[in-house]
Amino acid sequence: MADSARTRAASAMAACAVAVAVLLAGCASGPRSGGGAFGGRDGPGTSIPPDLDRVPDAEPRVEAIRNSGGTSKPYTVLGRAYQPITDDRPFRESGIASWYGRKFHSASTASGEPYDMYAMTAAHKTLPLPSYVRVRNPANGREAIVRVNDRGPFVDGRIIDLSYTAALKLDLLRGVAPVEIERITNEDIRTGAWRRDSGTAYASAAPAAQPPRTTAAAAVPVPSAWVAPVAMDAPAASTMPVAPQTAMAPMPAAEPPARAMPPAPEAAPPRQIEVAELPPMVPIAPTAPSGPMARSTAAPSSNGATAGFWVQLGAFRERDGAQNLLSEAARGLPTLAPQLRVFSEAGTHRLQAGPFPSRTAAGEAVTQLRESLRIAPMVVERR
Repeated sequence: MADSARTRAASAMAACAVAVAVLLAGCASGPRSGGGAFGGRDGPGTSIPPDLDRVPDAEPRVEAIRNSGGTSKPYTVLGRAYQPITDDRPFRESGIASWYGRKFHSASTASGEPYDMYAMTAAHKTLPLPSYVRVRNPANGREAIVRVNDRGPFVDGRIIDLSYTAALKLDLLRGVAPVEIERITNEDIRTGAWRRDSGTAYASAAPAAQPPRTTAAAAVPVPSAWVAPVAMDAPAASTMPVAPQTAMAPMPAAEPPARAMPPAPEAAPPRQIEVAELPPMVPIAPTAPSGPMARSTAAPSSNGATAGFWVQLGAFRERDGAQNLLSEAARGLPTLAPQLRVFSEAGTHRLQAGPFPSRTAAGEAVTQLRESLRIAPMVVERR
């Protein structure tokens, strides 16, 4: 009888352990909570609102990091330990994104807020709750800003779990896919550095202003790189008097006798040389190099950087950090060294390489940087 009771108790404990494992595993994204999170398969839902592709991105605003409920404390899931970020440090990551839908809709997130699959939100394992990130799909160049308010996904290789609407806008509903994410810090929000019109790495810079028209009579500044070296400068006056030459005396005869030099001609009267105005010089288009490190020939953008595709290696509050990474990148990839520049914008110093003639060429540089420096660079476009 006692053995039977022990057997029943052991079976009950085993069933309890299985239930706990199911609770932790949840869906493919990781543990969730809430009444609707554990029944049936996940999916897009049966009553999808219209025009979800027009839902605006999350609007970043400064929010205090939540400490209630243990969202900022170290935790362990499925045998792995995680340390949440509790400060305003920049954060970049590349990896696989997934999404979660109706199975968790209206369930409680790790931050205590109900999950809305039709809002622009996401789950991350260590970013502060709440926080904001810009997510980019490198396959099509689409970007979206989401608000992180949940934990997950707890699957190897996956870095972010998107809401249904965020995945729709990035064209990721067909399954998991590679993405690049960058945190929008509270400092970025306070300074406005995250906005598209600020010329930062988060988005394209403002279009370059058109230069004023010039006439032939107007002074045209010519960059030194556009002109070839000359023997001497022309005089500034429109006329240049020429002094007559003096006649040379005949050389005395020498032994043995030599032929006498002919007498010098009579001096000619002074002449006046007219100097005509020249049209403005136009730059000679440089020959574009080939290969993944080729530069773009686009015009400069409004912040001094040449328009085109650039690769951002990192963003720093202190310029020394950007300079140190520049030196490391120049040593690791000498062919990229001439294209490395530090842009200081809105209190942030960004190390970028470029410009490249196409997004494909910039992507090849991203691959080389990842393999050589073990960093996660991203492609940005300046216009």
